[in-house]
Amino acid sequence: MAIYKKVVKLKNGKDLLLRNAEEFDAEKMITYLNAVGGESDNLLFGKDGFHLTIEQEREYLKNAKENPDMLMLLGFIDDNIVSMSHISSSTRARIAHNAEIAISVKKEYWHMGIATAGMKELISFARNKGIINIFLGVIEGNDNAVKLYEKLGFVRVGEHKNFSNVDGTYRNEILMDLYL
Repeated sequence: MAIYKKVVKLKNGKDLLLRNAEEFDAEKMITYLNAVGGESDNLLFGKDGFHLTIEQEREYLKNAKENPDMLMLLGFIDDNIVSMSHISSSTRARIAHNAEIAISVKKEYWHMGIATAGMKELISFARNKGIINIFLGVIEGNDNAVKLYEKLGFVRVGEHKNFSNVDGTYRNEILMDLYL
């Protein structure tokens, strides 16, 4: 596993610590995910919709840490998790040159450069691993995320119709790729 620990100065002058997710972060991560899920309709789950136990999350983090084809970063401000981001590629030889990327940021920290910082670290990780294609999905209507991804070089390649259903409202998923 690559060891990441980096401090980034944000637009508001605060320091963002980006570092690997560790097993001891499990409880804080579950709390973060259950909170951030309720802050928008752009994630795959809503408020309190993340149902892993602390032990299950620790096991997931242990496996992630041992996986050389995956990097999971947490963003901290004042010792609080404000973002999570990860990238992973397959071990299957025919598709190992592709990686999927995802990020979330607590709403009160949007527009500070946190997502950009996290994405740049993950893209750098992918380049160093020889990945040539990074892909992601973003829920239609999440214009801020689309703008960020396009700023980083992602292009729209398609969509999944009616991918997300929140309270009976279906939204498409925009598929985007970054070719390194």
